[in-house]
Amino acid sequence: MNDMTTFDVEKIRRDFPIFAREVHGKPLAFLDSGASAQKPQVVIDTMRRAYLETYANVHRGVHYLSQVSTELYEGARETIRAHMNAASVEEIIFTKNATESINLVANSYGWANLKPGDEIILSTLEHHSNIVPWQLIAEKTGAVVKAVPIDAHGEFMLDKYLDMLGPKTKIVAVTHISNAIGTITPVKEIIDAAHDAGAVVLIDGSQAAPHMKLDMQALDADFYVFTGHKVFGPTGIGVLYGKAEMLEALPPFLGGGDMIERVTFAKTTYAKGHSKFEAGTPPIVQAIGLGAAIDYVNAIGFEKIGAHEQALLAYATEQLQSINSLRIIGQAKHKAAIISFTLDGVHPHDIGTIVDRGGVAIRVGHHCAQPLMDHFDVAATARASMALYNNRADVDALVASVKSVQEIFG
Repeated sequence: MNDMTTFDVEKIRRDFPIFAREVHGKPLAFLDSGASAQKPQVVIDTMRRAYLETYANVHRGVHYLSQVSTELYEGARETIRAHMNAASVEEIIFTKNATESINLVANSYGWANLKPGDEIILSTLEHHSNIVPWQLIAEKTGAVVKAVPIDAHGEFMLDKYLDMLGPKTKIVAVTHISNAIGTITPVKEIIDAAHDAGAVVLIDGSQAAPHMKLDMQALDADFYVFTGHKVFGPTGIGVLYGKAEMLEALPPFLGGGDMIERVTFAKTTYAKGHSKFEAGTPPIVQAIGLGAAIDYVNAIGFEKIGAHEQALLAYATEQLQSINSLRIIGQAKHKAAIISFTLDGVHPHDIGTIVDRGGVAIRVGHHCAQPLMDHFDVAATARASMALYNNRADVDALVASVKSVQEIFG
């Protein structure tokens, strides 16, 4: 086991230039990483160099800059492959975000394989990005969308899920970690059971990628998606992992340059592997930046990151629970460092506005998870989402600010 004494959160904070600034005259306590994480200096510098020194379009040029840019871009793909323990770089597709990755699978696989009466199983925990694309494809194909329920603690109900699986189940698409309440789902059991039922599985790993090591060969998901900006990389870059045999059988999602083998007006044939799904000029510098972000977190180590975040989650939970009239929404046994809460008599937007004056950044609203909010009979929550750079001082600032909200509202 790694020695946690080697995890120096203050040193890590110095890697992120944003923490040198104040907000409203107070030290920044950034507790909104679940929405979008801050960027370390190495990512900023890597992207700056790419624009200043090596920028050119990829895959098309024989000149020096194009060759270097292509090497950096494809080097980032190899970094992602190794990070996910995918069998081949051909299984790694760059998209603009996780939402596009899910839409790609829903439209490409769904359109080609779903028929009336087929079932798509989601869960009550899902982000809208893993609900709406499936509803859209269900409307087009006549398939039916069903949702696995959760219990009062926000736990994925595995027994109910197993009962729902059957010969009509064609696709299972569930989150790895809930963005709204932090529940970690039993993804391996979900995947294995779906495969036993003959279904294909997509896992939304947008919240998992910043918190845990990924292993596609051990997990055995058919598709796995995450987004770069939540794992300390830039916006505009996402990842879709797909098993090679799955990708080979899929029709392309978007048509254009770089995804073709041969174009004639009579017939077009398509490129193989990941290229078939990367039409047009790709997010070149964003991919290079994401590669730098993945190298950064791997150098720290996910075991250390996870231990730090779990300790911080326990501290924050204890401190927030001590506040009268504060209710934590979702207390699954296994959860990531995300805490959603309400305060009696106070709208979450008022909570967010007031704690912001204390330099504390949190998220308020339904978190693009309205079915989950409906389950807990709340319209919205305040959400504190922590990352590797947060410390106890951030939690203390949040707690003090929430207490000031209570004072204001009596």
